[in-house]
Amino acid sequence: MLPLILQTLSVTAPVFAMLFLGVALKRLGWIDSAFVYTASALVFKGTMPTLLFISIIKADLNAALQPALLLYFVVATIATFFVAWLWALWRCPVSDRGVYVQGAFRGNNGIVGLALASSLYGDYGLSVGGVLAGVVILVYNSLSAMVLAIYSPNGQVGAKDILLSILRNPLIIGVVAAVPFALWQIALPGWLMTSGQYFAQMTLPLALICIGATLSLDALRTSSGSALSSSLMKMVWLPALATLGAWACGFRNAELGILFLYFASPTAAASFVMARAVNSNHQLAATIIVITTLMAALSINAGLFVLGWLGWT
Repeated sequence: MLPLILQTLSVTAPVFAMLFLGVALKRLGWIDSAFVYTASALVFKGTMPTLLFISIIKADLNAALQPALLLYFVVATIATFFVAWLWALWRCPVSDRGVYVQGAFRGNNGIVGLALASSLYGDYGLSVGGVLAGVVILVYNSLSAMVLAIYSPNGQVGAKDILLSILRNPLIIGVVAAVPFALWQIALPGWLMTSGQYFAQMTLPLALICIGATLSLDALRTSSGSALSSSLMKMVWLPALATLGAWACGFRNAELGILFLYFASPTAAASFVMARAVNSNHQLAATIIVITTLMAALSINAGLFVLGWLGWT
């Protein structure tokens, strides 16, 4: 049990470090609200789409393409999205529902999920997890763009506006643009890949520093109820339901373990970036990210322990 806890902490600790760095830089006056706004826009429109593009074109689709596993994860993700939305209709103020739902279903699969899958299952976990992350990124961003548009303070509630918000989403554009390159093995020039990787590597540090700079005690107190509720949905209830469903569908061993890790990953930093981009309650989004990341060391290890104890993985 202790090695698993240390393994999880080794993945989540750098996330905490960058969050606290953001808090410190804001307190020292080295960054301000204008920096956070500009940096968040840069991540949303530039560095994160580039990161997604490069991640997908580097994935080995032929080695790890498992249609049944991919289909189940997509269906389960859509199902958990609507469960979270139905719960938000009763539990959450109207203006915060988009952020609440996104925080409750959107996991940090590209960082935490993939790292843990690789650590536990080696090259197999890395290849299956990489392809799985590429597929679900498109689903995450489409659903997030839709629910944020519906509850956006800008009043985008029409079907046309929702569709346009999905089609114009830079993260979705980055994923879709990468698919032909991945399928047909189109190689990019070495200098272009290197430059793109330099640019993409700014994504996580910048996003986490912005989240840390946004956090405040007042924001934590104001949004603590909704944030805790969304965090419990993300880290406990929805992973339990989705993993039980996977077991009922016949998934076992490494496949079930990888699915659990992806369902149980803490809320993605991209949820803050997207909430900020549409002028939603980004402070609530930041609080959910912090709470779920803190919970991950306990909930993920507890889940893996239970699955091993039951003999399912």
